[in-house]
Amino acid sequence: MKQAKATQLAVVLGMGLFLAACGGGGGEGVVVPPPAAPAEYAASHMPAGWWTDAAKLEEGRKLFIGETNPDVNCASCHGKDGKPVKAGARDFRNGDRMSLYSDSVWFWRIAEGVPNTKMKAWKSKLSEEDRWKIVLFERNFGLAGKGWDPEKHAWVDAASISAAGAAAAPAAAPAEAPAAAPAGK
Repeated sequence: MKQAKATQLAVVLGMGLFLAACGGGGGEGVVVPPPAAPAEYAASHMPAGWWTDAAKLEEGRKLFIGETNPDVNCASCHGKDGKPVKAGARDFRNGDRMSLYSDSVWFWRIAEGVPNTKMKAWKSKLSEEDRWKIVLFERNFGLAGKGWDPEKHAWVDAASISAAGAAAAPAAAPAEAPAAAPAGK
């Protein structure tokens, strides 16, 4: 009887280890909202009309896979299909998790990186426009056909976002020019 219990325990533990090693545990842990974008990014939103712009989406794909800029290859960590290929990289296919990120937060994380992770800041390698193209492409993995509506503070059908609503929220990020750096110097 003791041997049967020991065998059962060994099988259960073995299955648990197997599932953990194969990614059966979901990989990213509990889904929790990210911190809000800091003030300098909070009002930044996808440029008007981009959520449904196929040309901008394709440009974002080329940036994501490193075709446009060899110094930037998001796919080297996040995978060409949004499935991470390196430990700790965000799984963009997880729509439940990614829906918690506003376009502002997503843009901020690309620009400034994520502290205490391998995700570094890309604002020195990517223009503001290119960072928005990457947001546009990355959202396709878990939020295809969706766009962030700044008025509703939610992901909605991209085609339903009014150009007027998107235009009302400026797409400007923090100034990248040295002239706008420290005031009073």
